[in-house]
Amino acid sequence: MKKTVIGLAAAAVAAAGVTVAAGAQGAAETRTDARPVAAAENSPVGYAAQNGGTTGGAGGTTVTVTNASQFLRYAQASGRYVIRVDGTIALSGMEDVASDKTIIGVGANGRITGGGLDLDGVRNVIIRNLTFTGADDDAINVQDGSTNIWIDHNDLSGADDGLLDIKRGSDFITVSWNRFHDHDKTSLVGHSDGNASQDRGHLRVTYVHNWFQGTNQRHPRVRFANPVHVLNNYYSDIGSYGVASTMDAGVFVEGNYFENVRRPTSIQEGDSDEGNIREANNLLVNSGSIVTRNPGSVAAIPYSYSAEPASSVKATVTAGAGVGKI
Repeated sequence: MKKTVIGLAAAAVAAAGVTVAAGAQGAAETRTDARPVAAAENSPVGYAAQNGGTTGGAGGTTVTVTNASQFLRYAQASGRYVIRVDGTIALSGMEDVASDKTIIGVGANGRITGGGLDLDGVRNVIIRNLTFTGADDDAINVQDGSTNIWIDHNDLSGADDGLLDIKRGSDFITVSWNRFHDHDKTSLVGHSDGNASQDRGHLRVTYVHNWFQGTNQRHPRVRFANPVHVLNNYYSDIGSYGVASTMDAGVFVEGNYFENVRRPTSIQEGDSDEGNIREANNLLVNSGSIVTRNPGSVAAIPYSYSAEPASSVKATVTAGAGVGKI
């Protein structure tokens, strides 16, 4: 694997025991921009900005809710709503969210506990600035062809299953500035090895500026999708592995900061067939090597973007990810 240093003086890198891995296959598309990165975009970057964009409930009615009955009345209504969550919403299971909704916490007060949000065959939904804890299934589940979804600036931990699962032909999704922590199965893209007919050609997701902190696996674990873009995320103290590509998926792992991660990437998990990974400009601190496979088969990223140098990602993400930052 070719090793280069991006954004750090070579002497400082040597003293810190840091490696930056730059995959030659990614050089044509990799962009670096040394300017500070804003921690709160007004609209999504990456895939949720494609396919007509993602605006949620913008232009509709704005309401503030403080309990579950109020929350569900508006989250499941037809039409556009901006739903401001002020306080703790205690759910008893997975609850549907309808199309054209923005669900956003007030300050750092918005919390979803006990249950999770189910985005099932919907379009144009934004979930921002909420703390999710103690879900009895998934914290957020995106499935059945849901499109144009933006999951941004949330704090997610302690669900019974996944923190954020994306599956069954869903598409055009951006996951940005979230803090995932204290959990095992973090984020799945594609739910089973036998669902190629529904998933292939879909499940296009951008993961950007997320903090995976003390979690174990699936950051994400991908089946069939090509490409999934894993850009400028911070991985700290990961138990099993960082990013997994399986079942012929194509994942571009770019400009991430891996610290105390034994296996930053994986191309085979469980009984799944191998997937494909291309990588560029990732920073490895007390971490294992990045594994790649068939990098030329990972599809090109179709949108314009600026990749932050991996050397600054830790500081950027720890300062900006999670709730109370927008």
